[in-house]
Amino acid sequence: MSFREQFERHDWNEVKDSIYSKTETDVETALHASKRTLDDFKALISPAAARYLEPMARLSRELTQKRFGKTIQMYIPLYLSNECTNICTYCGFSLDNKVRRRTLNADEILKEVEVIKSLGYEHVLLVTGEANQTVHVDYFKKALDLIRPHFAQVSMEVQPLDQDEYEQLIPLGLHSVLIYQETYHQEDYRKHHPKGKKSNFNYRLETPDRLGRAGIYKMGLGVLIGLEDWRTDSFFTALHLNYLERTYWQTRYSLSFPRLRPFSGGLEPKVEMTDKELVQLICAYRIMNEEVEISLSTRESEKFRNHCIQLGVTSISAGSKTNPGGYAVEPGSLEQFEISDDRSPAQIADMIRAGGYEPVWKDWDNVFV
Repeated sequence: MSFREQFERHDWNEVKDSIYSKTETDVETALHASKRTLDDFKALISPAAARYLEPMARLSRELTQKRFGKTIQMYIPLYLSNECTNICTYCGFSLDNKVRRRTLNADEILKEVEVIKSLGYEHVLLVTGEANQTVHVDYFKKALDLIRPHFAQVSMEVQPLDQDEYEQLIPLGLHSVLIYQETYHQEDYRKHHPKGKKSNFNYRLETPDRLGRAGIYKMGLGVLIGLEDWRTDSFFTALHLNYLERTYWQTRYSLSFPRLRPFSGGLEPKVEMTDKELVQLICAYRIMNEEVEISLSTRESEKFRNHCIQLGVTSISAGSKTNPGGYAVEPGSLEQFEISDDRSPAQIADMIRAGGYEPVWKDWDNVFV
């Protein structure tokens, strides 16, 4: 059974009603369970769990330290291109957003790499818009050839690819792929993706299956919080993660929680998520799954990130630029979205140490594979 088949067995509204009907008794049962189910996860993300935030945070911190120790991995995005053939209502790179487009060439990529290396990074995340005619598999192959010798770990967040295309990139040093569904609500997905290959909901939904069959080392999941009800979207993310862990058990997994941020064009969130609710969600995922990695980007504020590193987060970005050439080549080009925490990597590392944790610049687990 593929995930698509499992997904189609669940009705969005029924799932939503089930989450919002959970009681405090359900939350207490979930907190004290020796082995938690997806139904327990519903309770932990429900409104009924709001008053249990402190015990959830304590348990989340305890479980995280037991599995990952007191370490936070550092990573940084490297935007290679803002060209895109999709229309997405929430993205600065959207085709209908009339801005100057650029894709970095080999010399420009190496200039960006030089700056990123000077910051101390060993883990880089390559990001592009979705433009198959320009940023295609051959472009990614050339980029990996250039970038891989300089880093211990290279991840990608680009358009979904076919299985054989992932199989071509993995031997070149591709370690991880982040693929966000954006929302599991099919009707709203169509509304936010009216044009381009990304409008194919099912092709995107099945991308993690293609990655798993290709043998990727790690994949990242998530939704764009603000497009739809975050509790229901988070349940479907958990359902997806649960399926993938059982089906592709040799692959590692990470979760991210991007909240809708302003961009040049502007989309107001349909559903607002408060800081307390994001803390609740992070803790719920950790209590549900002790093995999954949890990432927090510069979308979030300085104050929020200072407090959250002790609640279940295992990786964090710093000094991020969300535009191609943003580190050295063309700092003024269009950003995909506005960052909130603009502290330098050194400042973030100092903050992590001040909290009693150790910043990690290299993925040692991958080094010893």
